[in-house]
Amino acid sequence: MLMMLGFGALLFHVSCKSEHHEKEEEVKFLVTNPVQKDTLITKDYVSQIQSSRHIELRAQERGYLQKIYVDEGAFVKEGQLLFQILPRIYEAEVQKSKAEAEVAKIEYENTKLLADSDVVSKNELAMAKAKMDKANAELSLANVHLGFTQIRAPFDGIVDRFHVRLGSLVDEGELLTNLSDNSTMWVYYNVPEAEYLDYQENITKTEKPQVNLLMANNKYFKHPGVVETIEADFNNETGNIPFRASFPNPEGLLRHGETGNVHVTIPITDALLIPQKATFEVLDKKYVYVVDKDHKVKSREITIINELPHIYVVSEGLSVNDLILLEGLRLVRENDKIEYKVKDAESVISNLDLYAE
Repeated sequence: MLMMLGFGALLFHVSCKSEHHEKEEEVKFLVTNPVQKDTLITKDYVSQIQSSRHIELRAQERGYLQKIYVDEGAFVKEGQLLFQILPRIYEAEVQKSKAEAEVAKIEYENTKLLADSDVVSKNELAMAKAKMDKANAELSLANVHLGFTQIRAPFDGIVDRFHVRLGSLVDEGELLTNLSDNSTMWVYYNVPEAEYLDYQENITKTEKPQVNLLMANNKYFKHPGVVETIEADFNNETGNIPFRASFPNPEGLLRHGETGNVHVTIPITDALLIPQKATFEVLDKKYVYVVDKDHKVKSREITIINELPHIYVVSEGLSVNDLILLEGLRLVRENDKIEYKVKDAESVISNLDLYAE
């Protein structure tokens, strides 16, 4: 009986010791330091995608739309016939002008024979020559008007929606359709003034920064683009200035009028990095818990300039020597005294995918 009591007391003592040990382990908070290193951050800008050449095709003469040779959305080649406006009036004008030009030519030749024989003066010959030139000019003009009844593609591109139908009476200047050259796409995005100034300080005259395009389906366009131009003026209302990047589009995936997000990769020297999980938010401001030399927890506001997967890039509020609480943020309060274990900062950053909550 005494042996059983002794054995029970021993088990109780071991159990209590084990519980006490577990409690000690539970109050050991994990802390780490910010990491300072060169890194790359990505800036994200909403963008508008446009064809490098996007034009309106309009009727140049009045008349009935006699033929449409292509369909909406068709790819056409430069010079390909797209629309035919009924040409009969203009064909008649050409025939009339051709006859008048022939008459003027005959009159000129007859006058020249007479002038060579000194029957008529040189002034009469010059007058006949002028009449012939005028008739030829009117013939050329009539041919131009006849040519305007055929609307051809000025460059390779994709035909947009038709604004008229076969048999419509179209007026001079009326919109027929649009034509887009999608071989190269221009992507416009707005950059705030401060970022524009940083860009101008870091760019060289021979360098054209590459950017990437995140499409509406949340996938990256396979071809990187190049920043080529910056517009002249800032928008006084927004404080932004438009940038334009050019993207090759050999597969024709991008179309005029699409939207996306331009991602610009920017190198930062000696960036201060902390895990996102080490922060908390109060009234839209970011804070961390800093552990002082007396093991007391102090909340501190920080300024975040960018974020990476599981990581914040901090510009103000911390230094590499600060100890920040990594886990258990909800278990402590301001000025609590804690016991902690320091986790190597590089190890924490490199394993954030594993430790991320």
